[in-house]
Amino acid sequence: MVDAAPEGGTVTALIQMQALNDAYLLVVRLVDPQVFGYYRRTVDAVSEYNRLDQNRLEVQLVFAALYTVVSLVTLLGAVWSGIWAANRLVHPISNLIGAAERVSEGDLTAQVKVSRDDDEIGTLGHAFNRMTQQLAAQRGELVTANRQNEERRRFTETVLSGVSAGVVGVDRDGKITIVNRAAARLLNATPEELEGRHYSESVPELGALIRRALSEPAGRAGGEVSVKRTGTPRTLSVQVSSERGNPHGFVATFDDITDLVGAQRTAAWADVARRIAHEIKNPLTPIQLSAERLKRKYMEEISSDPDTFRQCIDTIVRQVGDIGRMVDEFSSFARMPAPVMKRENAAELLQQAVFLQRVAHPEITFAVESPKEPVYFEGDGRLISQALTNVLKNAGEGIAARRAKGDEAPGRIAVALEPNGGTFAFKVSDNGIGLPAEHRHRLTEPYVTTRAKGTGLGLAIVRKIMEDHGGEISLDDAEGGDGAQVTLTFPFTQKNMRQKGSEDEQKRVADRV
Repeated sequence: MVDAAPEGGTVTALIQMQALNDAYLLVVRLVDPQVFGYYRRTVDAVSEYNRLDQNRLEVQLVFAALYTVVSLVTLLGAVWSGIWAANRLVHPISNLIGAAERVSEGDLTAQVKVSRDDDEIGTLGHAFNRMTQQLAAQRGELVTANRQNEERRRFTETVLSGVSAGVVGVDRDGKITIVNRAAARLLNATPEELEGRHYSESVPELGALIRRALSEPAGRAGGEVSVKRTGTPRTLSVQVSSERGNPHGFVATFDDITDLVGAQRTAAWADVARRIAHEIKNPLTPIQLSAERLKRKYMEEISSDPDTFRQCIDTIVRQVGDIGRMVDEFSSFARMPAPVMKRENAAELLQQAVFLQRVAHPEITFAVESPKEPVYFEGDGRLISQALTNVLKNAGEGIAARRAKGDEAPGRIAVALEPNGGTFAFKVSDNGIGLPAEHRHRLTEPYVTTRAKGTGLGLAIVRKIMEDHGGEISLDDAEGGDGAQVTLTFPFTQKNMRQKGSEDEQKRVADRV
């Protein structure tokens, strides 16, 4: 053991002697106090070292924690700085993206808020704002122009739908672009069925005129065409002209002149009939009287061949009579009387006409279907009776023509009176030879007939009577395909006498005096 006494400047050492039992060696030595100071500081340093060595782990932990905190603070600061810098760069771009999304959805009022003008993003923002402003202005102009075009289109469609003439527009490729209501009606189709198709497929009848208009320097062509659409052929007066400012587009306008052509033809034939009746009827009477006088005066004096003389005279008289009856038909057709409208009973007129034909043709069976109640209407009873008589006579002649070909089936004529709303119809069906399929629509024209000895005036007179009464005549095959069916449709009241509504037509006609 060593002990030092710095105050006294001595160092005492006590050592046990191993060789001697209970013997110790005590050594006392004087030492410089400065050495003791060094010694003391060394001991303190060793103690401090030992203390620090014992607390080293705690210090390391504290240092590690401090390092971690400083690192985290530094990292967070760096992250925040990066986010701030990125946000400063990305925010304007995000605004641009958001504005672009709004524009894509149709909002052309979208604007980008520009905070700085000294960088590329600010320049891009200003350019974007100018773009949206221009787009908004252009869209406004387009909307205004489109609204004006729509108003003009509706106005044009209204005008076209109200005109009686048919209008068909054709573009430079030959496709139909517009069809008004009158054109669709005349062509027996809907506008949707015609628009978008080539004119050669939809209206091939107009193809020649359109092609001629293409070849003409003025871009115009006109003429008459015949159009047949599941019914009676119609005659159209067509004018084809190029669109203004578009020499490759054409507009075809056409009017239905079928009735006009028929009326002109009828008027022409009426004039011919009047001239024939005037030129032929005058000499017929002297011829007939002379032939009869020759027969009376010289019949007893002829001895060489009296039979031949009699036969020739009878032939002359008979043929003169036939010519006279034909001339009478010409005269009646040329001078059709104006109808006198008054209250008539359709059922009675039908019964009278059937009775006369039943007496004239007892070999034919007549079947009549008529309402039990009177069917009153406004018309000329004499003319309508004449029309019914002509139709029934034609039916009888059709049966006779069938028998002449060797078919001995019993003749049958069915007549029906059918009221239908504001109109009524006489339907006459027979089992005769029927009507020709070709040119059937021309059978109502003067001097068009299928009979060898017919004059072709019977149905022409019927048609004239129907026109005078505002009615229609329809020629069809009889049900079952054997024979013909003629339908005469009349209105209950004439145009100048009609009132609103048709439910009480019978009552109003019956109450007329």
